[in-house]
Amino acid sequence: MTRLSGGLIDRSEHLNFTFDGKSYTGHRGDTLASALLANDVRLMGRSFKYHRPRGVVAAGSEEPNALVELRAGARQEPNTRATVAELYDGLVANSQNRVGSLERDFLAVNDLLSPFFAAGFYYKTFMWPKAFWEKLYEPMIRRAAGLGSLSMLPDPDSYDKGFLHCDLLVIGAGAAGLAAALTAARAGAKVILADEDFRLGGRLMAESHTLDDAAAMDWVASLEAEFASLPNLRVMRRTTVFGAFDHGIFGAVERVSDHLATPGTAVRQTLWRITAKRTVLAAGATERHIPFANNDRPGIMLAGAMRAYANRWAVSPAETVAIFTSGDDGHRTALDLAAKGVTIAGVIDTRADAKALGKYPLFAGAVVSDAKGRLGLERIAVTREGQTSWLDVGALGVAGGWNPNVHLASHHRGRPLWDDAAQAFLPEPGAVPGLTAAGAAAGQGTTAAALASGAAVAQAALAELGITASLPALPRAEDAPQRQAAFWHVPGKGRAWVDFQNDVTVKDINLAHLENMRPVEHLKRWTTLGMATDQGKTANVTALAVMAELTGKTIAQTGTTIFRPPYTGVALSTLGHGDTGTHFRPRRLTPTHEWAKAQGAVFVEVGQWMRAQYFPRKGEKTWRETVDREVLATRAGVGLCDVTTLGKVDVQGADAGEFLNRVYANAMASLKVGMVRYGLMLREDGFAYDDGTCARLAEDHYIVTTTTAQAGPVYRHMEFCRQCLWPELDVQLISTTDAWAQISVAGPNARKLLERVVDGFDLSNEAFPFMACSELTVCGGLRARLFRISFSGELAYEIAVPARYGNALMARMIEVGADLGATPYGTEALGVLRIEQGHAAGNELNGQTTAQMLGMGKMVSTKKDAIGAVMSRREGLLAETRVLVGLQPVDPTQPVTAGSHLFAQGAAQKTETDQGWITSACYSPHVGSMIGLGFLTGGAARMGEVITAANPLQNQQIALRVVPTHFVDPEGGRLRD
Repeated sequence: MTRLSGGLIDRSEHLNFTFDGKSYTGHRGDTLASALLANDVRLMGRSFKYHRPRGVVAAGSEEPNALVELRAGARQEPNTRATVAELYDGLVANSQNRVGSLERDFLAVNDLLSPFFAAGFYYKTFMWPKAFWEKLYEPMIRRAAGLGSLSMLPDPDSYDKGFLHCDLLVIGAGAAGLAAALTAARAGAKVILADEDFRLGGRLMAESHTLDDAAAMDWVASLEAEFASLPNLRVMRRTTVFGAFDHGIFGAVERVSDHLATPGTAVRQTLWRITAKRTVLAAGATERHIPFANNDRPGIMLAGAMRAYANRWAVSPAETVAIFTSGDDGHRTALDLAAKGVTIAGVIDTRADAKALGKYPLFAGAVVSDAKGRLGLERIAVTREGQTSWLDVGALGVAGGWNPNVHLASHHRGRPLWDDAAQAFLPEPGAVPGLTAAGAAAGQGTTAAALASGAAVAQAALAELGITASLPALPRAEDAPQRQAAFWHVPGKGRAWVDFQNDVTVKDINLAHLENMRPVEHLKRWTTLGMATDQGKTANVTALAVMAELTGKTIAQTGTTIFRPPYTGVALSTLGHGDTGTHFRPRRLTPTHEWAKAQGAVFVEVGQWMRAQYFPRKGEKTWRETVDREVLATRAGVGLCDVTTLGKVDVQGADAGEFLNRVYANAMASLKVGMVRYGLMLREDGFAYDDGTCARLAEDHYIVTTTTAQAGPVYRHMEFCRQCLWPELDVQLISTTDAWAQISVAGPNARKLLERVVDGFDLSNEAFPFMACSELTVCGGLRARLFRISFSGELAYEIAVPARYGNALMARMIEVGADLGATPYGTEALGVLRIEQGHAAGNELNGQTTAQMLGMGKMVSTKKDAIGAVMSRREGLLAETRVLVGLQPVDPTQPVTAGSHLFAQGAAQKTETDQGWITSACYSPHVGSMIGLGFLTGGAARMGEVITAANPLQNQQIALRVVPTHFVDPEGGRLRD
């Protein structure tokens, strides 16, 4: 088909592109779909389930069929609608969801098997035999899932995010949206006008009628000039508002450079978070089709889309077309196409009293009952009063009425309301606070009504904000009433397609009705209706009408599913705004990071932190050699480790002690000033939540430490308790995790090393005993805090200084402690030291353990109440006999693997005989073998017993001996020395 006259394309610029490897030419202003139609390409895709040939149906983001893969290599992107892909020179596009060529898709054999794939097929088939699920069904479903393909290469493009605030957000730049933006902007309000198209005008670009007796786009052009001069108005083209969230916040994606061959230095897409005081939903409406037998032939499309292709892009899908309509709107398409020289074979109108509006054959009281032409429409069957005749046509436009785009108004779970006059669902007023629909989205279908509606809604919204706005002088526009009959489908024997993308037919809905899947939520899932990228835009209302007809109810009584974000698909890279690779999430560096880096440390991610894992030295060939050296050096001399990542919460106030008493299972109010106490937090259900220390620096001042992993959650938990549970307490909290660098100094020479850096402070055992704490100064006046605590079983301290001095303090202590054997150690050695000591950590505090299991049952005070204390004394928890034990291989050369399950020797290894599991394991240079900690049923009474650790993933069966959890200095003499 050659180009028609007119249109909004730039014919002076020719753009070359390829589709499935074949070269074509289009113009600036084309979409991929319009350019393909201009090159006589009607076949653009294959349906999901049956792989039936499919052509373009719509002209916008509602398109269910023409999904393509754009670009190549790492920039390949699947499931892009050809109708919204802006044409550029060099564009590469390929069809998808096919095996072989698009014309000869080998998986089209599925269409022959369609009787076996009826509604509910998945649910009925994959239930039996049970053994087939993992070996056959699940792999088969995973291979079949999805439409396009991924390159599996890292995304080379960059993405951004931004935040915007406005008085009024206008969603949609059609007649209503433009009038709303104009009204608000002239009133001085801060306005954002967002539209998913690359041109302003919306449906005005698709129509031939005039505004003030001039082309509608002339009025749009004059507005664009005015908009450019208004600093309080931000126009966002190529921007889809995809979701309505709480507190007037909307998510939007701006396609910054998708219309360019390469983004260059620009970002590809920007994710915007828009906070609006009020919002006008002017998203327009989507035309609905009328199902009839074989109505999915390439060349059958929505009549309004056919009109848009002719008026905006100057192209018709065929030289001879027909229109199938149940209202006046279909006749407008016939008139516009005829005016551009397209032959109208006939307008088939379901209404017996229909009248022709032009010189074209009219088949009043008739329906289209069938279509021929597998890869492209060739003929249609016209049935009237039981008589059928055939028309030779290359395309058919179907006009079944218009559905307002209510999606965003449903994102707060508001249910659209059926309107008999509009024959459509309208947005529920107030469903999204501050949002009001206008124009076609509110059922105001004529141009004049849309203009007036947009201006009035904007004026009312601003009045709520105390901003006075005057209604602008709007252009004269068409306002003819549009008659629309309620006609939903053509009965017949052939398959009539309701949901093109998911291959759902009228017969599938019939079957769902017979199988009692009548509620709309069941209907959707039983048939897969309105799923995938379509989300019910073109199929939802038609399907509900068919079900209503079957149940004898009205559509209002049948109801509708509601919609959720996103309105159209959003790339994961955009949602992550480019946070991939090293930028996947923020990295937090410890205060000693640069020093550790200079020492050649190997780092590991621990939550958001980068921590030194170990410090290899020249000649050490494996990481184990390095870790063994660090462990032995610490136990023989002195080791230093940055433990800044432990959560630190400053708790102050007259009621600080009482507050901590309620938060911790053990008593904290009785803690003496200058002392530290180990603390255990419980969840409300009585299970262990977190452990740490609590140091009392003054009567009203405590320092609480938490595990690294729980630093954030514990602080939030404490704030919740302070603000919501006990607001009457005089207590204040602040997280100081980042404010203080904290270094563990452990080993028999720890006191000697610290004496060289602290300023005149008595560190003797008598003056500063185990579990003491104090504020002091170091290195000639630097304020510091010192805690005598140990998680290694050695004489140990933790010294804290303001974070900016942490790097210097570490370097200084290593320097002055050289003769004492001062050795830096990382997280691997830290883990070995704590396992050798039998100290529980995150592996043991996994949310499934109780204080009793951890050997801390006596810490839960019975003299006071605390969160989780009562629940921890439930009979079932007290009866739990699994306790933490040490584990050592009978054969020292054998491994101990964390995660292995524990069984009595000789017992059958099954769930019923499972006696526990290994939580932590490491190689202990002190013991000379691997060791572990684990929970074992009756473990306290089974010391010395040999049990079996089973690891079926690695086919391991290891004999282990049950031993005490303290592998080093079980009497605890070293840490109190």
